[in-house]
Amino acid sequence: MMHMQRFFLLFICSFFLVVYLANAQQPARNLVIVTFDGMRWQEIFSGVDSVLLHDAAYTRDPDEMQRLYWDASPQVRREKLFPFIWGVIAHDGQLFGNRILGNDMNVANVYHFSYPGYNEIFTGYADFWVNSNNKIPNPNRNVLGFLNNKPLYHNHVAAFTSWSVFPYILNKWESGIYVNADEDSLPDATPELQLLNLLQRLTAKPLDLRPDIFTYAAAKEYLKAYHPRVLYIAFDETDDYAHAGMYDQYIKSAHAEDGMIRDLWAYLQQDPFYAGQTVLLLTCDHGRGTGDAWRNHGTFTKGSSAIWMAVMGPGIAPTGEHAEPARYHQKQIAATIAQILGFTFQTDHRVAKSLYPILTENNIYNEYSFKSQRGH
Repeated sequence: MMHMQRFFLLFICSFFLVVYLANAQQPARNLVIVTFDGMRWQEIFSGVDSVLLHDAAYTRDPDEMQRLYWDASPQVRREKLFPFIWGVIAHDGQLFGNRILGNDMNVANVYHFSYPGYNEIFTGYADFWVNSNNKIPNPNRNVLGFLNNKPLYHNHVAAFTSWSVFPYILNKWESGIYVNADEDSLPDATPELQLLNLLQRLTAKPLDLRPDIFTYAAAKEYLKAYHPRVLYIAFDETDDYAHAGMYDQYIKSAHAEDGMIRDLWAYLQQDPFYAGQTVLLLTCDHGRGTGDAWRNHGTFTKGSSAIWMAVMGPGIAPTGEHAEPARYHQKQIAATIAQILGFTFQTDHRVAKSLYPILTENNIYNEYSFKSQRGH
């Protein structure tokens, strides 16, 4: 009898251990990706730039900006500018790209502007021939289309973007994903979506593209109505205000976008479809110069290759800011996106491997996958 009791107890313990390990290793089921166009790593990790903050050529009201965003401590400055990134993601997830600590993240493409950068993010491939911002369908297969071909994700992948070039970057005709860009109307499925269509038609466009707040609102209402499993939001205002030399607006837009992400994350945690099953990943397409060159980026603008990434959610170890000397690349993000959801991104061009620090401890890091699996 004693042996039977011990056997039964051992069986019960083993059963719960197996269940626990299975749940612990279960990949996330949903993913939200957000990009800040041309957002410098300097502001992400150190907050506002004191020189640009007090330069009348770039900041109209330095006193207001100092009151809102300045502190002698870079750590406090960055928390004022990005309270969600530093108050939540830094605690519950990971951040890459603080070059002050020697933790570098770079684009691998040689151009350092938007289309090549977004191509690199989503295809895992720095294609030399992707070399303009023209509306040309991207010949390279992207990870969003790859996921859209998986049964659980088919017709459940969506992108909302302020910039009208994204349907071409993501090649919506071949990838099959839903892309809503710039002036595109939304489905009239709910009163909220109908109202957004009206507001979008009537609003002024100071930057000649859809304001980021409308892109965000459209993405959130679509998410509430249709529950996509993979959602991509591409903000644009930071890059446009930087090119215009408006440092105050660049900063205010970045702060507002941090607030939008906080709002979205709060919603995700209260929706049973997403709560506890969704990873959030933030990054940018390229860096910018320093000093007066902060307005610019490109092959010949020093600093344009420097980027960053933040990620949190189930399966992501809450190790915070990476402080180890290391070098990572933008081209690794595509495979990372796939592996977060339990897949290996394979296509007909080479794909850089996932960022190993956010993978399981048993994973082995190799730089490239050369396997071809077109159409799968």
